[in-house]
Amino acid sequence: MRIRTRLADWWFAPAPPERLAAVRILVGAFAVLWVGGRIWETYAVARLGGSHWKPIGVTRVLDAPLPPEAVLAIAIATTVALVAFTIGAAYRFTAPLAAIGILWTLTYRNSFGMVVHTENLLVLHVIALALSPAADAWSWDRRRGAPPPPPEAGYGWILKLLAAITAITYVLAAIAKLRIAGVAWLDGEQLRNQIAVDNLRKALLGDSIAPLATPFLDHPSGFTIFSILTIVLELAAPIVFVHPLVARLWALSAWGFHVGVVFLMNIWFPYPLLGLAYLPLLRAERGFGWAIARWERRRNARRGGAGSGPDEPSLPS
Repeated sequence: MRIRTRLADWWFAPAPPERLAAVRILVGAFAVLWVGGRIWETYAVARLGGSHWKPIGVTRVLDAPLPPEAVLAIAIATTVALVAFTIGAAYRFTAPLAAIGILWTLTYRNSFGMVVHTENLLVLHVIALALSPAADAWSWDRRRGAPPPPPEAGYGWILKLLAAITAITYVLAAIAKLRIAGVAWLDGEQLRNQIAVDNLRKALLGDSIAPLATPFLDHPSGFTIFSILTIVLELAAPIVFVHPLVARLWALSAWGFHVGVVFLMNIWFPYPLLGLAYLPLLRAERGFGWAIARWERRRNARRGGAGSGPDEPSLPS
């Protein structure tokens, strides 16, 4: 019972609602751009027909592809719901719709070609945020001038859940490497071959090869270090719960890993490269608090001091 109590106290430790709100805004904005910016691509892919369609995940409930117009309508509706999710408008209703919509839209798009696993973390984060009180601060829903909710109201657990989802994805990536190559992965040869083949394919297809691929491929011994560091970094992801400083150091290392992938393979993972995958580990509200407070002061100055108080600014309404 004592262990369970301590675990519960740790998991449900208080956190400022503004931190969760900042994560919602940043993740939601990325989701809007990711889904909305590719609406016509999604529509074009949906027009390829059943011969190109291999349903995965939730799309397996379908016996045949949807009409392209229906796919387009769902993608547009999902984008609208994600905008509402981001600004916290009618959050209790729009957030679940946004979560369902992004899960369906991205899964359906991936049913017409290569499965893009890099989108999984984004979708899981949106789903987790949609099931949480992430719009209790800095949202359209919040009454202007209302007192801010206390940190004890239940905001820490969802940040830990988001961090756990991030950590699990890295651990699973390490497990996948070890299942495919076993301990042979650690000698670096598998990684070197993967980088060489990927860059050769790019060169043959007229794409740009990674800037550091050729210099590093000439030094095979270095890939042993890279392979070991990759596995250690991914398996060690749960240390983000040891201490906030350790979490930030791990996040910086993981971000550097993705930067290395760009320079060695010219493969981009936008969600972690922009730092969004690691937001639950950071004090994400700091920059937002300054920006929104400044906007509120300017608005109040124009209105002669009327509006919401400076202690808890709201989003523009």
